[in-house]
Amino acid sequence: MEKATIKRSTFARLLHYALADKRQLTVAMGLLFLASIADVSGPWLIQHFIDNNIAKDSFPTSELVMLATGYIGLMIATAWLRYLQALRFNALAVGVVQTVRKQLFSRILNQPLSAFDYMPSGKLISRITNDTESLKDFYVHVIGTALKNITLILVMLVAMALLSWRLTLVVLVLLPIVVGVMVFYQRRSSDAYRKMRDLLADINASMSESIQGMSLIQLMRQEKTFYNQFSELTASHLAAQQSVVRLNGIMLRPLIDFLSGVALLSLVALFGVSGVELIGVGVLYAFISYLGRVTEPLIELTQQLSLLQQALVASERIFGFIDAEQQEYGNDTAPLSSGKLECRQVDFSYDGKQPILKAIDVAIPHQGFLALVGHTGSGKSTLASLMMGFYPVSKGQILLDGRPLASLSHDVLRSGIAMVQQDPHILSASVRENITLGRCVGDGTEDDAIWQALEAVGLAEQVRCYTNGLDTPLGSGAANLSAGQKQLLALARVWYSKPRILILDEATANIDSGTERDIQKALSKLRRDMSVVVIAHRLSTVMEADEIVVLHHGEVVERGTHHELLGLNHYYRQMYQLQQVGEQLKLLEGATSEYP
Repeated sequence: MEKATIKRSTFARLLHYALADKRQLTVAMGLLFLASIADVSGPWLIQHFIDNNIAKDSFPTSELVMLATGYIGLMIATAWLRYLQALRFNALAVGVVQTVRKQLFSRILNQPLSAFDYMPSGKLISRITNDTESLKDFYVHVIGTALKNITLILVMLVAMALLSWRLTLVVLVLLPIVVGVMVFYQRRSSDAYRKMRDLLADINASMSESIQGMSLIQLMRQEKTFYNQFSELTASHLAAQQSVVRLNGIMLRPLIDFLSGVALLSLVALFGVSGVELIGVGVLYAFISYLGRVTEPLIELTQQLSLLQQALVASERIFGFIDAEQQEYGNDTAPLSSGKLECRQVDFSYDGKQPILKAIDVAIPHQGFLALVGHTGSGKSTLASLMMGFYPVSKGQILLDGRPLASLSHDVLRSGIAMVQQDPHILSASVRENITLGRCVGDGTEDDAIWQALEAVGLAEQVRCYTNGLDTPLGSGAANLSAGQKQLLALARVWYSKPRILILDEATANIDSGTERDIQKALSKLRRDMSVVVIAHRLSTVMEADEIVVLHHGEVVERGTHHELLGLNHYYRQMYQLQQVGEQLKLLEGATSEYP
């Protein structure tokens, strides 16, 4: 019962999209009605010719010319009107699909990050591409075909009733049986189509993840394992498709053809019993013609049920995303006046069961420098995500500029605080677009601000060496950046946008010491206008911090300056000494390699 309710609501919602453009739909329906009348009028003219001309052996030239001209004109009018209504329905369908696709992508962009924790990117891509294509088939084929055939059937039934109500009763017996077959088919095929769509999403996810992790797969010699996993998915998808094909092969055209054959035999039998005195030969011809024309729309309607099932399953998945909870922001629109940040007794858990952070108390003044250090899994990056507002805190409060983070509007929060991650994303676009990210104000001063940002982080000389300067494509374009240059480019983005708070999450983890010095120089300049929070394993990056907070298993175990923490002779000192030993070993290895 619940599944049936969901299907009805989903179907009603799909129809609501189609009804949005009432003018387009009204014109299309008008053309469809006229085309149906023209189509049905052809057999009526032939019936008139048989009963009034052939049966009476009367062939006036003028009447024959009129009948022939009328029949040809009706066929031409039918084809033209069908063409016009098809154009209208297709335009309506494509517009609806574009609307749904944009709504879906907009919702995905505004989902909280927690929605992506367990959702492979391949499945998201499947939602936007394959599932919306199923909606296109629904509007172009299912809706258009259903309206066309239902209108045609109704008009033909009226024409039949005007010719002979007895023969019409025989045809009417066919309709409820066909409807019953369609309902039964819809119920049997629903789960099969849902399984098929889910497996297709899994196939897309498998391909996407395999391509993204190709280097790891080949390095670990796991090509065969991933191939076997992919083969199992495709085999399951094939089995699901075969079950649908078997169901279609039994319940679609063969069964409808059988029912129409029964109806045809009934018409002939009734004609034989009643005789030509009650039913004319022309009327019988018209009925047989109409029966053929009724059968084809019924078969088309039944065949469209497969597309309807796919569309309903795809729609459930799409609407699930569209209706999902969006990232929530507050209503405070006043810009941040300072980079002051406080965490007061903050607790957090991803799943509500396993605590990740417990009673975190940290504070940073405007233009301050706070460092978060600790072993892997201590909660540093999670705390940074909470400061960015990516996740709501489970308990406690985070304040920015003395105001609760949850009260800040989207524009205030995202313009007031920025993050540079360990592996910054580089767009397949120009240097200019990678720095501005669409934030140009259009007053002609963008390039000056971009060059200032590049100068501040030490990338200006590198960009000037490019043939096209700021127009040089990055990412998969003409220029590829090293890990350190990507970090500097990300800092240039921050310099360009000038937030009040900057968070660096392991930004120096994969760079050389020279690039680390460049980043430290850039940070010293950035601190003149903003507060900086640095998460780092390499303690050399945070030695100048105003305060260093040491996290262990989600709790603050030490805090102080670099020298104060060394004096405590505990966690921080142990981490520092281990890193010093590691650097010494690297130096010794380098010296040994030079003198074999």
